Parts: sequence; C-alpha cells; structure tokens
Amino acid sequence: MSKKKKTTQSTEVKTGTSALGEAGIYDARTLGTPKMLLLGLQHMFAMFGATILVPMLTGLDVSTTLLFAGLGTLLFHLITKGRVPAFLGSSFAYLGGYAAVAPMIDGVANKAMLPYACFGVACSGLLYLVLAALIKAFGVEKVMRFFPPIVTGPIIIAIGLTLSQSAIDNCSADWLVALVAIVLVIVCNIWGKGMVRIVPIIIGVIGSYLFAAVLGRVDFTAVREAQWFGLPIHWNETAFSVLGNGDSSMLITAMITIMPIALATMVEHIGDISAISMTVGKNFIASPGLHRTLTGDGIATILASLFGAPANTTYGENTGVLSLTKVYDPVVIRIAAGFAILFAFSPKVAAVIGCMPTATCGGVSLVLYGMISAVGVRNIVETQVDFTKSRNVIIAALILVLSIGIKYSAAGALAFQLGSLNISLSGLAVGAIVGIVLNAILPGKDFKFEMT
Repeated sequence: MSKKKKTTQSTEVKTGTSALGEAGIYDARTLGTPKMLLLGLQHMFAMFGATILVPMLTGLDVSTTLLFAGLGTLLFHLITKGRVPAFLGSSFAYLGGYAAVAPMIDGVANKAMLPYACFGVACSGLLYLVLAALIKAFGVEKVMRFFPPIVTGPIIIAIGLTLSQSAIDNCSADWLVALVAIVLVIVCNIWGKGMVRIVPIIIGVIGSYLFAAVLGRVDFTAVREAQWFGLPIHWNETAFSVLGNGDSSMLITAMITIMPIALATMVEHIGDISAISMTVGKNFIASPGLHRTLTGDGIATILASLFGAPANTTYGENTGVLSLTKVYDPVVIRIAAGFAILFAFSPKVAAVIGCMPTATCGGVSLVLYGMISAVGVRNIVETQVDFTKSRNVIIAALILVLSIGIKYSAAGALAFQLGSLNISLSGLAVGAIVGIVLNAILPGKDFKFEMT
C-alpha cells in the first residue's frame, strides 16, 4: 500500500459523519497520544460518580468495582472486535436485588449475605448468553423486529430522563458548585477551540472541584487516611467464598430472586446500543452484532459479580460524552478502562476522585443525561416515525409515562409475587416491556430492520 493511499484512508476515518449529522473523529490517533490520554481520563471521570455510587449503596468494595469496570470494558471490547465505543460501569438496575438478598444493616454493609447476592447477579448474566445464542441461531432481524424506532427511541429518551432526577438531586447538594460545572461544560463545548472543545467534561469537573475546594466545601479526610497502594480484591467477599461451603438454599434463593432482573437490563442494553449506534452513525446491532454486545455485557457481569463487584452495564454517561465531544474512537474508551484499573490499585487516588463534590457530578451529569435523551429524539426524527398513527402515539406515550412515572426503590417500584418469588421491576423495565408488547400486538407495523 502506498504512502499516499494510507494518508487518504486516515483522513476518511478521522472525519466521518455521525447520525447526528455532524463531523466526528473516528481515529483519535490523529490527535496525538497526550490528547488521547486526556480524552480517556475524561471518560473515566464521566463514569466515576455513578459507578462508585452502586457499591456505596450496596456495601460492595469501591476498588473492586473500579477494577472490574475496567476489566469488563476491555473484555467487552475484545468480544465486540474493538468496534463499539461503550464503557461498562455499575448497573443500578440490580439495586433492588442486592437489597432483597443482602440488605444493609443500619447503613453498614451486610458482608455475610453480599456473596450470595453476587452469586445471584452472576447467574443473571447467563441469561445474556442465552439471548445472544438465540440471536446468533435465528438472526438479529427476528429479534430487532420487536425493537423498532418507535420502541427504542422513547426508551433512549426515558433512559436519559429517568437518570435526570439523580442529577438534580446531586446538583441540589450545592447549586453554586454545580452551576460552575455546567457553565464550564457549555462554554468549552460551544466557544472552545481545539482540544478545549473536545474535553469540556474534564474541564468542568476539575474547575468545579477546585472551586469547591477553595470555598472549603470538600472534605479531604478520606484522602489523608487512604493508602497509596492496595489490592482491590477481597476473597472473603467474593461469590467464591460461599460456593461449596455456603448455604445452598440461600444460593438458590438469591439466584431465583435476582435472575429475573436481567430481563429488564437486556432491554436496556438494546436501548443503549441503539443510542450509541445513533450517536456514532454506525449500526453496531448489525456489526459486530447484537449477539456480541450481549455476550460481552453478560460475561463482564458474570466476571465482576463472581469477584465481588456490581453487575456491569453499558454506560449512558459515556454515550453522552461521545455525543458532546464527537470523538468516537473506541480506543479512547479502552484508555478510560485502563485508568479505572490503575486507580483500583491506589486507594489514595480513588479517594481523591471519591471526594469529588456531589454537586460537581450532578452538574456534569445534568448535561450528559440530557444528551442521551436528545439522541433518542434524534432516533425518532431520523427514522421518520409517523406520529399521525395512533398506535405510535400510544406506544411512545406509555413507554415515557411508565418509565419516568414509576420510581424505582430498593423494595421495587412495581413489586408482585409469583408463587414464593418476589419480583420487582423498575419503571424503565415496565415501560420497555409494555412498549415491546404493544408494538407486537397492535396493527400497523411498518418497520423493517436493515443489516447496514
């Protein structure tokens, strides 16, 4: 291959056009190594607040969570041939499962029961592999006919809007600090030049963090007490600690209690992959294939749970970063995964990031969650969903109202018993299931999935 031909191809990769109609950077190597590292750090900051919140709410270890968020992401990229720019962080969908099997006692982690909950979550990851095998055997077209834009679009919108309450709650901790983060992100993204425009999130985080520190609103006690180096895996807190010598009845109970949650998270997974596809302008459901993304997500969840970390899921925060920066190269996500793994071995560094003001996370998340919903709106517009049809109006309306209106709690927003089994579903799960069922039974379907 000639040198001239290489140059031409590099230009084509670098300056493609996304489904959002804007030029994007598909080859971050053209920016240089220092800028790529900075972009990776930005993605790491974007996922950090939500990722460490799950272990804080369940009692799982933060360092273990960071380690397997990074490893899970790298494993996902390996299985998906390195094509999908997705980061896998802690899943909030399983909070009800952890609360049912290993409820915290007066705010203290239930260390005796957490390994059983982790085993149940690991078993739920097997359902991802089952669905992936069915898609591989019968074809993605037969599955995706249940997920047309009239279903995935509102689900994507709902993903952003349901997360928005947490962003507002975080901002409410200190609106001044949150406002600094929001303003910095907007100013850098709209009026920034060069690299400043590409890394608005990290600038917003650092600027807001420093602002809060100067005002004396950051408690660095945890940083002073943390060690510089520490192993992120605690064997007595892994699922392996109860396999073979644990209570077999509790293992079965945890498995039965938690596995149904995967039915909802798999629907969310399809919505997330659709959102990433729309953002980047590539059909990742067709190539490398939904069976591969599900397999990657499922195996990452199994691995993380067995070693005492929360279930993994594709992260909307990082999809928001993709949409904001227009840098779509999966290599940048893998760099972020590397940072997460590195920080997992340093409690001191993790504490510095952990001391980040809640309002800083809230301000940045406010923008990112809105970007997710905007991608969903774009999905509906670009595919020209016909809202003169009553069926489409009804499907979209019910998905949005149920997803946003039903508030998920530890006890489950929609809880019911099936024999001796207690099942609880989040609003997003209910909305997605209702949308899928209505689309399947109502007349007037005109969507045809294209493998392009």
